[in-house]
Amino acid sequence: MNMRVPTLRRDDDCDELAALCKAGGDPLRLKVLRVLASDSFGVLELAQIFAIGQSGISHHLKVLAQAGLVATRREGNAIFYRRALPAAAGFAGTLRAALLAEVDALELEAAIRARVAEVHAQRAAVSRDFFSRMADKFQAQQDLIAGLPQYRDSLLALLDAQAFADSACALEVGPGDGALLPELARRFARVTALDNSPAMLELARQRCARECLENVELKLADALQESPDSADCVVLNMVLHHFAAPAEALQRLAGRVRRGGSLLLTELCRHDQDWAREACGDLWLGFDQDELARWAAQAGLEPGDSLYIGLRNGFQIQIRHFARTTAGAGERQRTP
Repeated sequence: MNMRVPTLRRDDDCDELAALCKAGGDPLRLKVLRVLASDSFGVLELAQIFAIGQSGISHHLKVLAQAGLVATRREGNAIFYRRALPAAAGFAGTLRAALLAEVDALELEAAIRARVAEVHAQRAAVSRDFFSRMADKFQAQQDLIAGLPQYRDSLLALLDAQAFADSACALEVGPGDGALLPELARRFARVTALDNSPAMLELARQRCARECLENVELKLADALQESPDSADCVVLNMVLHHFAAPAEALQRLAGRVRRGGSLLLTELCRHDQDWAREACGDLWLGFDQDELARWAAQAGLEPGDSLYIGLRNGFQIQIRHFARTTAGAGERQRTP
């Protein structure tokens, strides 16, 4: 008769298991993990969200980090905390996955949700203020990092490879001064452009007038609010790093992509040039390629072709195509 011999654990395995159990043994730490499910926050932001002192939240973050449940990401001189990526394999992986699954099912109280919204609103206000002040210098500032001419041909090649129908429509979120709108107008029957900055939308309007783009509609709107607008192609051209909560933003904007459609995204790869915050109003210093792919998958999108372009100033641009094979939120809203 075969008997299963239990696996003997080393002392350091016991230490790891104890750290995990300790981390999950405090209600506040569980709520921190819930808040960090798809977002990153600094220590002061988390102290604001949970209405406790900086030293108190730092202690809880240290316990979570020791258990391998949170990790840090550096954004220039700032440090943000996020959920640690799950290990492919390893001791206590089953328990860690079960713990996080239960955490994700938690309903945060209204006060915490409201303070998370306050932090997001504070970040968004910084971005809006930048664009209201710098609209007339937008192109010069953008060129410091990556102007559209540096990657236009690659972007359009990836766009044209999707072979959209003649009747297809596009939605560009955050068109800036409208530099990409003439190209979209030539490729789609109808183009809608959404921006929450009146100053930037006026620059886009002026370009549309100069180019006589009669099939482009400009709207002053928050692209993340509930809206019936959906499209065969949703375009995010160097805008995701301006969103207060980029993972959530990608989730919502992916819902605007119709079944069989595409989300086309250009972004900076992660970098450490902190001056981009002040010069260009960037809230985030680019994104890891795997990070964007994970967010897109969580939003129900499938990865397509990708291009990567290195620039002489040290930045690297990623041009990503994601496809939707199931109905998006906009389609579901219209379903009787």
